[in-house]
Amino acid sequence: MSRILDIPDDKRTPEQATIIDQLVARRGRMLAPYKVWIHSPRIAAGMEEIGTFLNMQGSLSTREVEIGILVIACHWDADYVRQAHIRLGREAGLPEQAIQDIVAGRDPKLSDPHEDAVYKFSAALAGGAKMPDAEFAKVEKVLGRDGVAEVLVLLGYYTSVALAMKVHELPVVKA
Repeated sequence: MSRILDIPDDKRTPEQATIIDQLVARRGRMLAPYKVWIHSPRIAAGMEEIGTFLNMQGSLSTREVEIGILVIACHWDADYVRQAHIRLGREAGLPEQAIQDIVAGRDPKLSDPHEDAVYKFSAALAGGAKMPDAEFAKVEKVLGRDGVAEVLVLLGYYTSVALAMKVHELPVVKA
């Protein structure tokens, strides 16, 4: 049973209503994690800014974003997020074998250097090991410092998404 506590329209503070209106205008709908974060409107506002940037304005491709999200969803065993992003990864054109490899914790051996760098960086960080200087230099050469920064924030943002969906027990819809 979901632990999400929806706030009825007539019970929202003006700040909550503004954030929800802004989110719907920018993202087209009220996304599930925001139903958790809206209870702290300043958190919801900050997360909305970051989430919209990562998904619509950043330098990472949609496929690269989906690779990072799948790594982090699997790391946290966040089935709601994993299933949603298996579907979105397919829609973005990720090969089925790559998706299955990421979900199984295997290197998908991606041929695109950017996608491969995002995977290797994400997997190393999720794995908790210190990335050797030589490996970091390879990632940095491919992604640049802006790409490195975006992957770090992507993983942090989706860690929050994964934990929010997991702790609030959203029902899973299989991809």
